Amino acid sequence: MEWFVFTGIIWKESDEYSALCPELDIASQGETIAEARKNLLEAAVLHLEGSFEDDLPYSRPVPASDDPRKSIPAESLEIFNFKVKND
Repeated sequence: MEWFVFTGIIWKESDEYSALCPELDIASQGETIAEARKNLLEAAVLHLEGSFEDDLPYSRPVPASDDPRKSIPAESLEIFNFKVKND
């Protein structure tokens, strides 16, 4: 069993919250912070499962120019780490 640790970033955009995992270049959104986080975690698991099943690379870092940590003030971001287990 192997654990992978990734970064989640959430920020407010218009009426919803956007969520991004920069190491995997996957994104999601939700009406609340909790929903955006949940949707991002589900997207990460699905992305990793598909990558492992198809023997494809799973890591696709988001380009630095698209990383919200470079363009949105830190106080407007929620940054967290999450773990995903590879059985």
